Amino acid sequence: MKIYETKTAPNPRRVRMFMAEKGLLDKAEFVQIDLQKGENLTPEYAAMNPMKKVPVMELEDGTCIAETMAICRYFEESYPETPLLGSSPLEKAQVEQWLRWIEFYFFMPTGMCFQHTSGYFKDRMNPIKEWGEECRTTVEKFFHFLDKQLADREYICGDQFTAADINAFTTVDFNKVNNIRIKPEQANLQAWYDRIKGRPSARV
Repeated sequence: MKIYETKTAPNPRRVRMFMAEKGLLDKAEFVQIDLQKGENLTPEYAAMNPMKKVPVMELEDGTCIAETMAICRYFEESYPETPLLGSSPLEKAQVEQWLRWIEFYFFMPTGMCFQHTSGYFKDRMNPIKEWGEECRTTVEKFFHFLDKQLADREYICGDQFTAADINAFTTVDFNKVNNIRIKPEQANLQAWYDRIKGRPSARV
């Protein structure tokens, strides 16, 4: 299989970390797409993913799967060992709950802050700085939310490392481009970040 990605982008990193935790990195060929040059906007790429985003997974039969968590779900179902999306019905529901919270209230505003304040994609969108700054405030609030959640636990959701930790960790890391970092008083979040950073998968 092939995975079309941009190594510096957060969504592809989420997939790579997920695969690394399951020992699957050698199962795929990773093909780099230059977003700034618009390689994701070509007709050939749009045929694989009409949304023109990264990553996209192309299976051996030519089937293409887009969207980060859809790709992760494919790997979870195909390689259920070392579950990252929960084992029991309750665990699966709790992980899904956290994935949605992280996606809507942390990852999306992180991306909007970057796009609307950096000007990185100003050739193909209308950046609105005020919206970017509003999203910055939302992101900073979620840092505090995570710090409270991690006051008495090692991982975000339950007693085991899950995709919720992957998605939150990669989002915290990507916020460096927004100049948003863990504050000194957020000791719980910092301790969790350091634990996740020490995992081999965090180096992919």
